[in-house]
Amino acid sequence: MCIRDWTADEAKLDVRLCQMVRLFDGGDPIKMSKRSGSFITVSELIEAMDKKVGPGLGEGVVRFIMLTRKNDAPLDKVSNSNNIQNIETLNQLERLIKTSNNCPLKNQALNTVFADGNPSSKIMLIGEAPGAEEDKLGKPFVGAAGQLLNKMLAAINLDRNSVYITNIVPWRPPNNRAPNTEEILQCLPFIQKHIEIVNPSMLVLLGGTAAKAILTTNHGITKLRSTWHTYNSPKLNLSIPTRAIFHPAFLLRSPAKKKEAWEDLLAIQKKI
Repeated sequence: MCIRDWTADEAKLDVRLCQMVRLFDGGDPIKMSKRSGSFITVSELIEAMDKKVGPGLGEGVVRFIMLTRKNDAPLDKVSNSNNIQNIETLNQLERLIKTSNNCPLKNQALNTVFADGNPSSKIMLIGEAPGAEEDKLGKPFVGAAGQLLNKMLAAINLDRNSVYITNIVPWRPPNNRAPNTEEILQCLPFIQKHIEIVNPSMLVLLGGTAAKAILTTNHGITKLRSTWHTYNSPKLNLSIPTRAIFHPAFLLRSPAKKKEAWEDLLAIQKKI
């Protein structure tokens, strides 16, 4: 089925977004009838994605793609998450992620890096992806950036036992590069479900990659930090206060930015 000649609706769906109709899940393309001379509506696209990634999760995937129209690798498949709507616990989610084969990053990683910290905490930290040390040990933020994160938490009277930590992507990209759009898309239903299960009162997004994915925006971390945002969970029916801050790894490379990071930490402390 060719989709490149499909027209767009009032939301100006372009070819990049229309490629979502071709996303694969277990080898089966999303089924959507073509009506000659008609439009693909956003609601139809969301409905189709809901059938693939789970009820209520399609909108987040659609919004992310609409806001990340880049000329990088073509989108070939979405996460193999037919059963994700049935997931109710973190243990179930971890098993699902570990047994999924949708993302090629898994084939090169040593471990699936799921989470660390206190799952009962109402403060959830989300980074971008594991690094070499995290991949080796199977825990997020255990390398040099993790040590700095520990100090940042301690500065506002928190520690790893009082927060919950995870990443957008649970597998290490080669050479510690940032995950690309396709990889984020493949893992987006996982992090959406992760947030839903933890049900935090606050999200702290570590770095631009996490901030863009969760807030579905093209703005960089410099524009996103220093203010409060909201994350609207498809299933929780509530808005979660969300703060984007510099990634600890960035602060190691750019120590002059620590002053701005401290301002964000103080804002977080005040909000707790």
